[in-house]
Amino acid sequence: MTIHSWKKRTALFLGGQAVSLFGSSLVQFAMIWFVALKTSSGFWVSMLTVCAYLPQFLVSFFAGVWADRYSRKLLIIISDASIAVTTLALALALPYVKSDTVLLTAILVVSAMRSVGAGIQTPAVGALLPQLVPQEQLMRVNGINSTIQSIVQFAAPAAAGALLTISTLNLTLFIDVATAAVGIGILVCLVVPKQPNQQQEKPSVFADLVSGIRYAIGDGFLWKLFALFGAFIFLCVPAGFLASLFVSRTYGNEYWYLTVVELVGFAGMTAGGIIVGAWGGFKNRMKTLLVGMAVFGALAIGMGAVNNFYIYLGLMLLYGIALTFVQTATTTLIQERSDPQMLGRMFGFFGAIFSGFLPIGMVVFGPLADIVSMQLLMILSGVLLLLITFICLITKLSQSVDTKMSEE
Repeated sequence: MTIHSWKKRTALFLGGQAVSLFGSSLVQFAMIWFVALKTSSGFWVSMLTVCAYLPQFLVSFFAGVWADRYSRKLLIIISDASIAVTTLALALALPYVKSDTVLLTAILVVSAMRSVGAGIQTPAVGALLPQLVPQEQLMRVNGINSTIQSIVQFAAPAAAGALLTISTLNLTLFIDVATAAVGIGILVCLVVPKQPNQQQEKPSVFADLVSGIRYAIGDGFLWKLFALFGAFIFLCVPAGFLASLFVSRTYGNEYWYLTVVELVGFAGMTAGGIIVGAWGGFKNRMKTLLVGMAVFGALAIGMGAVNNFYIYLGLMLLYGIALTFVQTATTTLIQERSDPQMLGRMFGFFGAIFSGFLPIGMVVFGPLADIVSMQLLMILSGVLLLLITFICLITKLSQSVDTKMSEE
């Protein structure tokens, strides 16, 4: 594969996924904000998040096996199409729903069904990228991908806020269907190199799943990485995933407050992606992850301690940069350290960790947010993140990356 060809194919792939992501993000923001402002309830927001991620957690284990057994390109197309069909069904049904309880329940059901599609799509996307990109360029391309995704998600909340202000939830659902069609069309036309691990005779899906679990546990570094990322996602919930609820309670119960916070957060993620894409991170990927986690924890403490909206926005900007450092470094470590024949399963586990620990965090912190101060929860989560980072440093987890890489 020539340099020109891998860059062109990668650009087309990332571009198509970005278009599809815009529609999905638009719907996600619209539904969360719709529920948050309609109910102002930590319970309902938590339930929506659980429905959006728990099915993804359950299907991710098998989706990783499928990504190793079957065409990753086809899996992405099928999952994206299924999400679009589900969204279209809700859009067509909304005009006939009159009860608030029925409406909220329908949103929860559709979120769960969309989550299944995302659970299949996510490990396939993560595993397909190394088929297109040379290994030495993965960190930079992941940084560029983070930038593209952040720019898309930067635009999505602004569009969602504008649409919900002047129009209805129904319109945002139709937009998601259209963007999914564009993303699928681009991917259909893309030629993807054959997966190196496809074989004629395959064991059962369950046997493949078990072998993947054994591989992850048997690799002393990977299982620690997964555990660390799970703890990070769990502790992100108060300051990150409950931000819309926090802002609506503390600063203002209007769409523009939520829109500004999301725009600033994704502006930070965009900046973080640009930094990683241009710099490439530390040679030791784990150092990039730990620096991001430490800064993330310190910022969570600051966001819970301040009582000024503009200072909060400044901290949110830096918060987005730190988040990108953690996510990009983790993704690259999995791509670089996994056996190509296990890559789909490792990204399946990676997706399961994200979609598993996030709803667990929402179930824990969401109801707590109706009982105790959200500021206190944010500060506590930040302190725990700093403590975990310190433990990783004194146990020399970051040095183990250099040792492993030198052995290979």
